[in-house]
Amino acid sequence: MNMHKIVSGFFFILAMTINFGFFYGNPEVLIDHSAYELFAAIVVNLIATVLKLGDKTQLGAVLLATSLVADIQLIASATVWTIAYYVYHDMGPEATTAIVSLSGGALLANIVSVILFISDTVKSKR
Repeated sequence: MNMHKIVSGFFFILAMTINFGFFYGNPEVLIDHSAYELFAAIVVNLIATVLKLGDKTQLGAVLLATSLVADIQLIASATVWTIAYYVYHDMGPEATTAIVSLSGGALLANIVSVILFISDTVKSKR
């Protein structure tokens, strides 16, 4: 067993599932989405991004790109939440929908990353 693959796969899949947990729910209802889950998704995504650094293969570059996209979208989601809550004091449906939509984009990037990781693992020789 390759320990790096196990740890990497664990964080890739954990990032995707936490992101899905935050994304799931009515996009206009803020109570359906936890700020703690968004924070956890950001932290786990950043760890997954660090694990993808140093892989000099073509697939490693694509995995890093998808992870960076997910990081940027999740950080943008948290930024929108912070600005709407602390600056405008308005967490209406428009802000909530923007927050959830940005996390949905990150979820899509995480799904692509996990599919690429699994296909590479299946394709690799023993």
